[in-house]
Amino acid sequence: MASLPVTELSDRARDIFRRVVDGYLATGTPVGSKTLALAGLNLSPASIRNVMGELEGLGLLASPHTSAGRMPTERGLRLFVDGMMQATEPSPEERAQIEARAGAAGPVEEALATTAAALSGLSACAGLVMVPKREVRLRSIGFVGLSPGQAMAVLVSEDGSVENRVVTLSAGMNDAALIEAGNYMTATLGGLTLAEARARLDRELTAGRAAIDGAARALVEQGLAVWSEDGDRRPVLIVRGQARLIDATALADLERVRELLDDLEGKQEIASLLDSAAAGDATRIFIGAENKLFALSGSSVIARPFRGPGGRVVGVVGVIGPTRLNYARVVPMVDFTAATLARLMG
Repeated sequence: MASLPVTELSDRARDIFRRVVDGYLATGTPVGSKTLALAGLNLSPASIRNVMGELEGLGLLASPHTSAGRMPTERGLRLFVDGMMQATEPSPEERAQIEARAGAAGPVEEALATTAAALSGLSACAGLVMVPKREVRLRSIGFVGLSPGQAMAVLVSEDGSVENRVVTLSAGMNDAALIEAGNYMTATLGGLTLAEARARLDRELTAGRAAIDGAARALVEQGLAVWSEDGDRRPVLIVRGQARLIDATALADLERVRELLDDLEGKQEIASLLDSAAAGDATRIFIGAENKLFALSGSSVIARPFRGPGGRVVGVVGVIGPTRLNYARVVPMVDFTAATLARLMG
């Protein structure tokens, strides 16, 4: 159904509709005509009910029970978000908290995860950050013996992050071979991505130019294979704060919560949704069934891309929560987080 322009509503209908939406987003419960009459509307409950009935006929409001008040439909929420919402900018304290998490020292993935956690805590939703599979660029590689049959492979990337993997050693592998393998990898493969390193190693071995003995060569190949395989499986989506989706009102609708948590487990589908938000510059808002992924759980996603050097999109940040989330507060918060991450990536 096409969205109804807000200008087609009378001033009275627009005021009543806005009050119903504000009340519902604040409490999670339908809003009745008596409540609106007591809130300062210079109208009788009967007159308010008539207007609410008209809004229901337009598909903007719905009544869950015959005697209950009204609540906005997903179409009504879309009208409110697009044409009536008055955004509330993050407070200085909220901005400082997001900036502190995003600027924390350490690997980029850790900063993204703590930023998602901060956004989750401030928005009372689950925080989401999606980034492409990171191309690890090598700075140095070393091997430390753990036992006669195992060694710890230590990879230091150019961004300062350190990763460790346990590798199995072939019979007779000694400390000298471990040192030789590490020195060779650092000297020959430093500055390359994993894919580039594997390609160079293949060329060196094929041409017989690899100045390294057989045992150390096998260790070099194994080390690269372990990291490359792990990199292929590296998650592209960081989700923090799923527990915040289970609030007092959600407990009354446990099936919706179960559907939502199941959706969050399907990270590839979530990643595809966020990827669609990366196509533009503006914040995207997906409300309920507007995206088939959340048609059953009745959830909303607010997402915005952030850019790195050269203006290239390097990720998407956002939140997921119930359709009754506080759009006016959360949308600017997501915008600010995206701008903060863009400065981090710059």
